[in-house]
Amino acid sequence: MQILTNANYNFIRWKWHAITLSLAVIIAGAVMIAMRGLPLGIDFSGGTLVVVQFEQAVTEQQVRDAVSSLPGDEVVQQYGAAADRRILVRLPQPEGGTQSGTLEQASMQVEEALRKAGLPKFEIVNRELVSAVIGRDLQLRGIYATIASLLAITIYIGIRFRFSFAVGAIAATLHDVFVTLAFLMFFGYDLSLNVVAAILTITGYSVNDTIVIFDRVRENLRSRRRDTLEQIVNDSVNQTLSRTIITAGLTFLSVLALFLFGGEALEGFAFTMLVGIISGTYSTVFIASAIAILLSQKRRHGAAAAVAATDAPAQPRPGKKQRRARAS
Repeated sequence: MQILTNANYNFIRWKWHAITLSLAVIIAGAVMIAMRGLPLGIDFSGGTLVVVQFEQAVTEQQVRDAVSSLPGDEVVQQYGAAADRRILVRLPQPEGGTQSGTLEQASMQVEEALRKAGLPKFEIVNRELVSAVIGRDLQLRGIYATIASLLAITIYIGIRFRFSFAVGAIAATLHDVFVTLAFLMFFGYDLSLNVVAAILTITGYSVNDTIVIFDRVRENLRSRRRDTLEQIVNDSVNQTLSRTIITAGLTFLSVLALFLFGGEALEGFAFTMLVGIISGTYSTVFIASAIAILLSQKRRHGAAAAVAATDAPAQPRPGKKQRRARAS
């Protein structure tokens, strides 16, 4: 870690490049969501999920063609590693019927459709059912939990720091949420309860990292009143850089192990956390600091302009002789 001793990197120099890159990623994710819709997991959308494991490799298209005759819009995708030869088939929730009957009926429909298509031998390794009512309730609870956490963070930072710093921290937190959603779209992960839990964890992680830097900024502002805010913020980021990288690196390695060895049940959670750790560290160094500087400069320029307008001497009204001279 000797490379971090007395670090003196000019991070603020790249603030516009960082903001542009983040906007490009967020806009790309928003376009995909607008075109394809937000991929809700079975926890939120409701329906039946069936995981089929084949003895020989098959393609998603073969399975999709086989179950195309089933009612509703089916979702077919690879489940886990390609070597596992597992395909996930998600069916919409049919109206009526008990949960056990619906689950068994959907499983039998998938089995029958796959056998009629002449695909290799297979077995059903997992079946899940979530009703549409429960799915909508979970969806609302997830939205409320996310909004409540963001509001609580906003109030806390607004009380502890000046307004520009609070806006910078909130912008960095929202940045992490939107970037994470974009990468979930890029890599085809559904929005499930595990993913929502990871997103809430990311918000807390990002804010904690940002507050560490802003605390150092506040300390330096008291002792270095003659330095510019940009210089103080950049030095504060460098002074806490060792702590930021070590904390993010160790957390990243722990979650990476969870992603590699935690199995399919935790894959979405671990992937979301991996993206959030990288995005949170990036936004703390570049986005939060840049927004705080830009807003502070704008506020200072506005205050200076107001003072200049107040202190400007009033122009005396011309006398009679001056008015006659101008008229002549």
